[in-house]
Amino acid sequence: MNFTTIMGGLELGSIFAILSIGLYIAFRILNLPDLTVDGSFVTGLAISSAFTLNNQPFLGLIFAILGGSLTGIITGLLHTKLNMHAILAGILTMTGLYSINLHIMLDKPSLYLGGYSNIFDILKNKIIINGYDFGPLIELLIINIIIIALMVYFLKTQVGMSLRATGDNEAMVRSSSINTDFMKIMGFALCNGIVALSGCIYAQYTQTATVSVGTGMLVLGLANIIVGETLFKTRGILNHLISIFLGAIIYRLVLTYAFQLGLPTSDIKLFSALIVIVAIMIPTLKPAYIKWRKKNAAN
Repeated sequence: MNFTTIMGGLELGSIFAILSIGLYIAFRILNLPDLTVDGSFVTGLAISSAFTLNNQPFLGLIFAILGGSLTGIITGLLHTKLNMHAILAGILTMTGLYSINLHIMLDKPSLYLGGYSNIFDILKNKIIINGYDFGPLIELLIINIIIIALMVYFLKTQVGMSLRATGDNEAMVRSSSINTDFMKIMGFALCNGIVALSGCIYAQYTQTATVSVGTGMLVLGLANIIVGETLFKTRGILNHLISIFLGAIIYRLVLTYAFQLGLPTSDIKLFSALIVIVAIMIPTLKPAYIKWRKKNAAN
């Protein structure tokens, strides 16, 4: 891989790390599957395109988070108040979002955002080393650091600990007079708000908005989480979030290398699924491998 390709992988990895941090709330803290993310990612992207076309990219960030959070609230209400399974609630919200996202994008399946101002204009062409503009990467790293810091702070507050406890032992939390339904709804809202932020940044980075781009984002986010958890220490909230960020970077670089070797674009979803399967298998097979090595050493 050449230098430019590697840097592009780092930048995309940083964007999808935000997506995975959002997923972390639903899948690891609440222990609930949230299929809304395939739709809320596009919601952030669609809202971003609407504001970017009006040269208000930073306002797009705020409304993307709010729009994504609203999608999470809808899923949470379906799950808690209508007693729907979390998977079904997510599917229904995601399905409805396709039409809503299309309307936000002026009923156009794709939009080109080139020529309009975006958040990356702040450091554009201001930090150039060896002919490469490091501005976008530095901005993305700063955004990730801010999100991780806010997440660590929030999850150590009383509300954050209640959210974590809801995922660990819902019955115990309910007996402590904590509204677990509210905690779940808040968790879904946080998850999808951060996911939508990722979609918003992705639209401004690629300068395109396509309504079908959200397909497979759930698998991609899970791949980042599982790769990070497999390769790095996850003891403590901060370490866990950093491992997710690093997992997203490594996954994107692996994917970029696979493209360099000739992986067809049509096989990207299959490749993502295989990475998740392999990453899940490693912790399961590792004890058996250690046992096999000890047995051979004894012989």
